[in-house]
Amino acid sequence: MENKVVSPILIGAKSIGQYGGYESFIYKLLEYHREQKNIHYYVYCKANGSGRMDVTTLPGVQIKNTTEFTFYNADCYLIRVPQIGAAQAIFYDVKALSEACKLIRRKQIENPIVYIMACRIGPFMSHFVKKIHKLGGKVYLNPDGHEWMRAKWSAPIRKYWKESERLMVKHADLCICDSVNIETYIQQEYAKYQPKTTFIAYGSETTPSELDDNAPEFKSWLEKHGLKPNEYYMSCGRFVPENNFETMIREFMKSATKKDFAIITTANERFLNELEKKLHFKQDSRIKFVGTVYDEKLLKKIREKAYAYFHGHSVGGTNPSLLEALGSTKINLLYDVGFNREVAEDAALYWSLDKDSLAKLINFTDTMTDAQVEELGKKAKNRIKMEYSWKSICAKYSKVFMNM
Repeated sequence: MENKVVSPILIGAKSIGQYGGYESFIYKLLEYHREQKNIHYYVYCKANGSGRMDVTTLPGVQIKNTTEFTFYNADCYLIRVPQIGAAQAIFYDVKALSEACKLIRRKQIENPIVYIMACRIGPFMSHFVKKIHKLGGKVYLNPDGHEWMRAKWSAPIRKYWKESERLMVKHADLCICDSVNIETYIQQEYAKYQPKTTFIAYGSETTPSELDDNAPEFKSWLEKHGLKPNEYYMSCGRFVPENNFETMIREFMKSATKKDFAIITTANERFLNELEKKLHFKQDSRIKFVGTVYDEKLLKKIREKAYAYFHGHSVGGTNPSLLEALGSTKINLLYDVGFNREVAEDAALYWSLDKDSLAKLINFTDTMTDAQVEELGKKAKNRIKMEYSWKSICAKYSKVFMNM
C-alpha cells in the first residue's frame, strides 16, 4: 500500500483557478498536493467559450501544445465545446469523460478515480460507469447544490437536471458532498439506491490581502465607484434571482443607513431592468453596481475594508464566496437557510425574506460597537480556521482518494 499511486481525473470545472467554486477548488487541490508522490492528477478544462481556461494565468505552468499543459503534479487537457447554450455543459462533460476513458487506456493508468463535479450527464452515467469499472477505475461525484431549483432554468430544463441528479447519484461509487445539508438530502431523497456518501466542504483562507490600505489599485477602485473604506456594505455573486438581490436591494433602500451598497456581480441586463422597474433603485445613490472583480488580491482587500457583507444565496452547498467573506469581513449578514447556517453558525447575523427583516438588521448593524464588530469578526475567522482551512480540506481529499 505504501507504493500505491492513485490517479484522480477531474471533470466538470471550466478551468483551474478562475471564475467559480470548482475552479478554485481544483487550484487549491493541486497546490496543496503538489509534493504528494502517491497522487497524480489529470484535469480537463474548457478551451473556448464562457469561462474558458486561460493557461497564462497559472504560475509555473508548462505548455506542451495547443491542447495540453502541466500544472504542479497535474496533466491538463483542453476540450473545445460547441456554443449551443445550456446544452454545451452536457456536451463538455460527455466529451471529457470519453477522452478520460481513452486516456486511461493509452497511459494504462492504474487506480483511476474519475471525479465528476455537478450532475449534468445523468442519462450517460450508467454507460460511463460501466466503461470505467472495466478499466479498473471508480467514479466519484460531487452533486453540488440543487441545480434543478435555480430560477434561471425553464420547467423542462429543471426536470432534466433533477432526473440527471437521480441517475448520477444512483450509479456513482461515492458522492462527496460539500455540505452536511446536501449529504442529508442525498441520503433521504435517494435512499432506495443506498448511496455511499461522505462530507468534505470547500475551503478558504484567513490570511490578509497582500495589498495595503494605500495600494494604488485599491484606492483607484474606491475612487472610481465613490466609496470609502468601512463605509460600504457589499455583496459578491452571480446576478441571478436565487441569490436574492431583489430582497437585498429593496431592504437596503428601506434602511436608514448612510453607508453605500457595493454590488460586485456579473452582467445580466434583463434581470437588472426587471429590478429597476420593480424597485427604482437608480434613484437611490447608495446602491452601486460596480461590475466584476477577478483580481483576487484586490477582491480580498475590498472584502476586508467593507463594513459588512450580504450573502443572499439560497441554492447550493458550501458557497465559496461565503467562506471568503467569513475569512475577510467582520460583519456577515446571511440569508437564513440551512446551508448558510451550517457554515457560519454564530459567527454571522441572519435575515429572512419577511418584510423589513433585512432593513431592521441593517439598522441594528449600523449601531454595533467596535467591540461587537471585532468579536463577530474573530468568530468568523475561527470558523474558517477550525472547519474550512484548505490544508485540512485537501488532507481529507487525499485520504478519500487513497482509500479508493
